[in-house]
Amino acid sequence: MYKVVVVFFCAIFLTACSSAPYHGSNNPSVKITEARVDLSDTDKIKQILNQQYDDWHHVQYRMGGASKKGIDCSGLVYQTYRTKFGFDMPRSTKSQSKIGQSIQKNKLTAGDLVLFKTGIISRHVGIYIDKGDFLHVSSSKGVMISNLEDPYWASVYWKAQRVQ
Repeated sequence: MYKVVVVFFCAIFLTACSSAPYHGSNNPSVKITEARVDLSDTDKIKQILNQQYDDWHHVQYRMGGASKKGIDCSGLVYQTYRTKFGFDMPRSTKSQSKIGQSIQKNKLTAGDLVLFKTGIISRHVGIYIDKGDFLHVSSSKGVMISNLEDPYWASVYWKAQRVQ
């Protein structure tokens, strides 16, 4: 019985971010900004992402969340791309992993999506800032900035996508 309980809780924990429910891209509570930001303007993108961190760093993780009451990794990407960059974005990590064009890790620029395989079926997503740093939501620490060279993130790195 103990093994069944442990396996059950591990499965729930490992699928947290990738299994967030998709509420559709027309969620009326998350408005698309009027002006679309030029994603090739890396200085502006870095500034926006650092401001987004300042505005959200106190927010804790909540599976399926997309507000300051709690947010998950794909919710932060969804929020940021819609409200700050003016791009419609799917809500799930799985769908976000298919957006745009695949790029090599050494070609990352501000605004690119960085994706990770954090378990057998679970995935995690963040937004690249600069010098290995990326904005994301940790299930234990909430909204934060981490570095791709951190041993954990380096070991679970999967791929990167450039939104166009």
